[in-house]
Amino acid sequence: MGDLLDRIDSPQDLKKLSVDDLSRLAQEIREEIINTVSRTGGHLASSLGVVELTIALHYVFNAPGDKLIWDVGHQSYAHKLLTGRRREFKTLRQFGGISGFLKREESPYDTYGSGHSSTSISASLGIAEALRFKGENNKVIAVIGDGSLTAGISFEGLNQVGDRQRDLIVVLNDNAVSIAPSVGALSSFLSRKLTGRFITGLRRELKSFLQSIPSIGEDVYKVLRRAEDSLKSFITPGILFEGLGFYYVGPIRGHRIDILLETLENIKKWERPILLHVLTTKGKGYLPAERDPANFHGVGPFKIATGKPISQKGQPRSYTEIFGQTMVSLAKKDKRIVGITAAMPEGTGLDRFGKEFPDRFYDVGIAEQHGITFAAGMAAEGFKPVSAIYSTFLQRAYDQILHDVCLQNLPVVFALDRGGIVGEDGPTHHGLFDLSYLRHMPNMIVMAPKDENELQHMLKTALEYGRPASLRYPRGKGCGVSLDTEIKSLPLGKAEVLQEGADLAIVGIGSTVYPAWEAARRLSQSGIQATVVNSRFVKPLDTELFCSLAKKVKNIITVEENVLQGGFGSAVLELLAENGVSGVKVKRLGIDDRFVEHGPVDRLRKECGIDTEGIEKAVQEMLGDKGK
Repeated sequence: MGDLLDRIDSPQDLKKLSVDDLSRLAQEIREEIINTVSRTGGHLASSLGVVELTIALHYVFNAPGDKLIWDVGHQSYAHKLLTGRRREFKTLRQFGGISGFLKREESPYDTYGSGHSSTSISASLGIAEALRFKGENNKVIAVIGDGSLTAGISFEGLNQVGDRQRDLIVVLNDNAVSIAPSVGALSSFLSRKLTGRFITGLRRELKSFLQSIPSIGEDVYKVLRRAEDSLKSFITPGILFEGLGFYYVGPIRGHRIDILLETLENIKKWERPILLHVLTTKGKGYLPAERDPANFHGVGPFKIATGKPISQKGQPRSYTEIFGQTMVSLAKKDKRIVGITAAMPEGTGLDRFGKEFPDRFYDVGIAEQHGITFAAGMAAEGFKPVSAIYSTFLQRAYDQILHDVCLQNLPVVFALDRGGIVGEDGPTHHGLFDLSYLRHMPNMIVMAPKDENELQHMLKTALEYGRPASLRYPRGKGCGVSLDTEIKSLPLGKAEVLQEGADLAIVGIGSTVYPAWEAARRLSQSGIQATVVNSRFVKPLDTELFCSLAKKVKNIITVEENVLQGGFGSAVLELLAENGVSGVKVKRLGIDDRFVEHGPVDRLRKECGIDTEGIEKAVQEMLGDKGK
């Protein structure tokens, strides 16, 4: 670790450094981030891109009194290093270590927790209003990326901030490359000079003077103001934000600490909505990340010298890859199939589909609500849209699923990647709620494959039934099974019996099926004979099979990688009750009423009691003396 970073345990220590030291500190921070993420994995490119901006914000403002709100939070690694967590930084995203996102319980400097995008502006306005009620005049600063600004909630927040004219600074971290350097340099110069105390005061005095002159003065001021606005709108996107009631500043160069400090010092004196447009380079300071920022957005452990992942040879292909492959295969035979994603073409596996069928592929940006209603519109005209979205992000479009898809019974397919526990990204990203929030929607089919072969059959099934349908599958590698050359539809609502036994039934769904099957194999060695069922469907359930099982074995354990409330196990209990089946003992295994923290997937599954050992233990407890 560098000697400058060694001296910093808080932003107060940062302020003791000279301005000349800050560029060297930025380099030390980058080295620490790269070294750590190469071991732990994490969001590398986004954090490298905001190092100078983070330093400048903490140097100029006085957190935690001044409130700094980072959108999403995956770019907060430099922030963590400057706010008392540098010694713990080596535990980043590790079980029991610090989070890869912002957490209020982790540090008083984490003003607002986040892991999903586009919440910062709305949250910042709420915080600013609360401070006003308390009589506090601390500054509130929201940092949001250009990608996050595509979400509707961002503009809803901007609209209210501008309407109420509250004292709030929005920093737009723009790491796109569409603004040429010459334009940026000119605009940076104008922005810095026009925010200086002298120019700002002169403009205010000129306005006052001209408006004091009857009729003529007011007209002259309007002409001058229009001239300034015309220049700014010609060379910057500022006209959009000024139309929303913000004073637009920028764009400025986000890796020049001197420019950042001067501009921030100027605008912090104002008491009005300000939008500061900062140009940054995603992955700055690490060449592989600069060349391929998308690949280094979220990474596993990698070799620093080459940027190549430290991979385990012989790993099965991922569910995501199989999904993408199946989409291409099915779309070649059906021109009505279209693929839709929300800023995740690579993450969902639809990038391959997009290359094969560019006219039938849509990336709507971080706009899940729009994406689902857009899909509903296409379905209304006879197409077969597949919306591939992470389980945790589909939550953002709950109303659109209900109102625009299910109510109209439109055949939109929801392909939910990252269903279940996702690992080191933690509670904001675990997909532990979709079985519950989808199964109670009328007209919705809910499925989960036990392996990657069944995934391809379920995708075809979803596309052929002509109604809303969802299939969820886990992050990462598949089970390594061979793939059928012919993709077939599955009978709607029919489960699969994998083995029969007289003592009890273990019923799994999705990723829990193979652990249940392995638990049954182990139990058989101690004389316990279990029926193992792959439910395949959460809705509709196989009524005939479940009722007959309950009457035969009298003991049922359901296993799901989902919250227990309203989930798969609840569906089984409801089915038995509705069909008058009594005298059966049912134990549900799943996620208790809590948020699951970050850590390795296998470790977290063990903690939740849904791995092979947990299932085996639950069976032994249920059967009492026979299980011993």
